[in-house]
Amino acid sequence: MRYTIIFLCVVTLFITACKKEGQLAPTTVLNEMIDTTKGMDSTAMTALQYSGDFTSGPFGTVTGKAEVYKTGTMYQVKLADFNTNNGPALHVYISKEAMPITYLDLGILKSTAGNQVYSVTGMPDFKEYKYISIHCVAYNHLFGSALLK
Repeated sequence: MRYTIIFLCVVTLFITACKKEGQLAPTTVLNEMIDTTKGMDSTAMTALQYSGDFTSGPFGTVTGKAEVYKTGTMYQVKLADFNTNNGPALHVYISKEAMPITYLDLGILKSTAGNQVYSVTGMPDFKEYKYISIHCVAYNHLFGSALLK
């Protein structure tokens, strides 16, 4: 019985650690728009290429939509109507798997709510990199992901 209580305490501490420790993401509601001038030549247009709805992961609640836009030769990821619970060192990843193992880091999550846009460096193959994930780098915890279609 004593080992069961100790085990439950350790598991509870592990699960809640990512939500309580370290630098948390800002909570200001953002309303960023896609930059239609990025990577643009005179004939390029901005077009939605992929999108997917967020589903919550084992360590967070994430709602909203992930959208990938292409303008000329540049990609941008938009988190639309986005909302997540807070945690330290939350990053936005483009990954091959829902729980990121092979990924491109788009940077620190700008806010826990609203519309936000991230520039994509390079030209990833979105047939392979088909997830947008919100990931706690400090504890390797997945808060949520969206499968791009």
